[in-house]
Amino acid sequence: MRYAAMPTSLSTARLNMKLRDVGDAEWNLALLGEHDGGVTESLQSVRGRMAAQRILAEQNGIGLLAIRRRTDDEPLGYCGLIVGRCTLDEPEIAYEIFKRFHSQGYATEAARAVMDAAFATGRRRIWSTVGAWNTPSLRVLEKIGFERHHETVDHRGRPLIYLVRQAPSPS
Repeated sequence: MRYAAMPTSLSTARLNMKLRDVGDAEWNLALLGEHDGGVTESLQSVRGRMAAQRILAEQNGIGLLAIRRRTDDEPLGYCGLIVGRCTLDEPEIAYEIFKRFHSQGYATEAARAVMDAAFATGRRRIWSTVGAWNTPSLRVLEKIGFERHHETVDHRGRPLIYLVRQAPSPS
């Protein structure tokens, strides 16, 4: 089945989101630096990966959107759809927010907008895979209607939860 492309920009009451590009690499590198163990990737490497991801997003009609506050254009993180561990027909939602912006509802607001756009493409199911230890992400997914499907382990042997959300029934 062929799907419509997702919009390359979305807006909510507090957020503007647009398809990431190499101009987002510097803050994205800082976001990667918040991961456990930090990051060993260079800015040049992040720019190259983001350029490749943008090309892929333009080909596939799904990708990651930079999240910025409407009030001051501050980059907060990203949210969007990826193939990840799933498929182009049933992609995964992915999001990451700087720690200083956690617990302010930004991830939930961005994820809701992405889910609405995802289902508007004609897709019927969207997945998410989250480490069992990632309680904040699991809370966001619960708020936007995801349900646990099954569990497995990641490449390090840590528990990984697969969640799924069905498209709303047509009214």
